[in-house]
Amino acid sequence: MMLHVPAVLTGEQTQTFYKTLVESDKWVDGRSTVGPQGAQVKRNLQLDDRSDLRHRLAAELLRVLRNNPLFFAASLPLNILPPLFNRYRDGGTYGMHVDGAVMQGPGDHQLRSDLACTLFFSNPDDYDGGELVVSDTYGEHEVKLPAGDLILYPASSLHQVNPVTRGERISAFFWIQSMVRDEVQRRLLFELDTSITRLSETGADRGATVQLTGVYHNLLRRWAEI
Repeated sequence: MMLHVPAVLTGEQTQTFYKTLVESDKWVDGRSTVGPQGAQVKRNLQLDDRSDLRHRLAAELLRVLRNNPLFFAASLPLNILPPLFNRYRDGGTYGMHVDGAVMQGPGDHQLRSDLACTLFFSNPDDYDGGELVVSDTYGEHEVKLPAGDLILYPASSLHQVNPVTRGERISAFFWIQSMVRDEVQRRLLFELDTSITRLSETGADRGATVQLTGVYHNLLRRWAEI
């Protein structure tokens, strides 16, 4: 399931992140962060993982994400890898690839990558190209979202970033280990959760809504791995 999560950051927050990242001198060659196979197709800059700035911005973004109900309902996060930040310009691109199944987190912590996320900081009118292209059984989907918006998609998907031919594309990217490993089960829970929310908002029968809420939590209790 691919999901567009709008307005994760306010306009002011987005501008603050963008300005801080643009003015930073902590960018390094993105090929230094991948293995030999990825280095063949990766041409971008990445904020130095070891820098204090990266750790500070990642912590700020994680605080925002934990308070976003749509993001939480769709991903059901057990663990979130602290976000990384990348920059594409002057033809920068990342060819078709698949993310590693297990990611190394802080210290010796490891994370199974169930879901991948990209959060955009650049206004889409300010650069050409740079679309995130996600390939699945229904074809290829191009994603280029407004600044402050996020796309959530299965980390198992083949995907790429098209070359940026004008301006620059700055974004955050990170991975999630969900409480519910199975994608179909996770999607069913998300659809049930959004339906319950809608029923509550429209004043539907409270007894039926409570009963459906119980079904949701009993399914989550059965499927969650914690």
